[in-house]
Amino acid sequence: MSQFRLARLCLMLAAVGMSTPALISSVHAQDKPAAAAEAPKDTVRPELFKLLDPAAIKPLMDAKNYAEVQSRVQQAEAFPNRTPYEDYVVNRMKLSLGSATGNNDIAMPALEAVINSGRMQPNEQADFIQALANMHYNAKDYPKAIEWFKRYQKESTTPEKVAPALTRAYYLGGDFASAKAALLPAIEATEKAGQKPSEEDLRLLASSANKVKDDAGYLVALEKLVAHYPSDDFWTDVLNRGVARKSGFDPQTNMINVYRLEAATVKKMAPEEYVDLAELALRDGFPTEAKKAMDAGYAAGVLGQGANAKSHAALRDKATKGALDDAKNIAAGEASASKAKTGAGLVNLGWAYATMDQGDKGVGFIQQGIAKGGLKNAEEAKLRLGMAQALAGKKAEAIQTFQTVKGGGGAGDLAKYWIVHLNQK
Repeated sequence: MSQFRLARLCLMLAAVGMSTPALISSVHAQDKPAAAAEAPKDTVRPELFKLLDPAAIKPLMDAKNYAEVQSRVQQAEAFPNRTPYEDYVVNRMKLSLGSATGNNDIAMPALEAVINSGRMQPNEQADFIQALANMHYNAKDYPKAIEWFKRYQKESTTPEKVAPALTRAYYLGGDFASAKAALLPAIEATEKAGQKPSEEDLRLLASSANKVKDDAGYLVALEKLVAHYPSDDFWTDVLNRGVARKSGFDPQTNMINVYRLEAATVKKMAPEEYVDLAELALRDGFPTEAKKAMDAGYAAGVLGQGANAKSHAALRDKATKGALDDAKNIAAGEASASKAKTGAGLVNLGWAYATMDQGDKGVGFIQQGIAKGGLKNAEEAKLRLGMAQALAGKKAEAIQTFQTVKGGGGAGDLAKYWIVHLNQK
């Protein structure tokens, strides 16, 4: 997660102004005891005004003579029996001083006192609340930050303004459940509006779900990361969690299809995955596909090295020889596949042609095989049809085919992710 440091107080409050509020010098009449007993609410005694007079304070602040300003503030604080308004004025000055000098020990208590004085307009009040929340956040006091962000949301007309910061305060404060609960609807609303959620938000959602051991929630976040910010790591993880590790997955039939999609979506697979794909392709009678898998592993620089270099070379040689033989003899198998009682031979023939970069011919044979019927796994056959169409550059047709694939021991999940992949291209 990237750094999410909030604006310093001096920047946060620049727009609303941090000068001391207008001070009204007042001399209480000596000859009117009754009036003196009812002193005006928003006035400052002359001797206090003299210390905090804006005309005197501003040049000191401009000259960065903060020691003198602090001395004046301390003298003002020493005045006995201050009125609520005098307290407000002193705290505003302390806030200006603390902000200018970066002294949170001065600024934060003063800011809280100013907020709780009840003397500000709603918009200014909201800005100050946000500023205090930011200060607690930057001080890593996340419970306090959460308290003030939530107060901002309650009192402000723009509660969504602090939602990202509140979510991160939840997360950094260890309240992962609240972070997840806040993130998911916000992300979904962004997507519904036709906008792209930030990668940081999606990573935060995934991490929050993982922290509370919500595997389903983690997969939702991972799928969104794959859709919006595809990477080798995200694709590998989503194929593992969203297909291979799911209940009901049929590895005998569909593990090879997991590798096929992984090979289409990542820049580099693990060396054992290239080997597995090649061995499974040879098992199923597709040596050209096996050769391409081995060639890709060598091109990626992960095969032909180390202790397994000889076995890699032997597998590659076997696949290469099989691919040459298949290229010579494949046409001879068309007649027997067409005469067979089921469409299995036609489906296999079509996929073999697709791996040989004869996409149109491959698609045609697979379609014939599916139409003929008698297949042990019709969903896997449709999955292969969609993959053949994708290899042939028929994106729209492939997506349409994948949309019809259901269940099938992982076939339906693979079809869903193929659609995600094709929509990214």
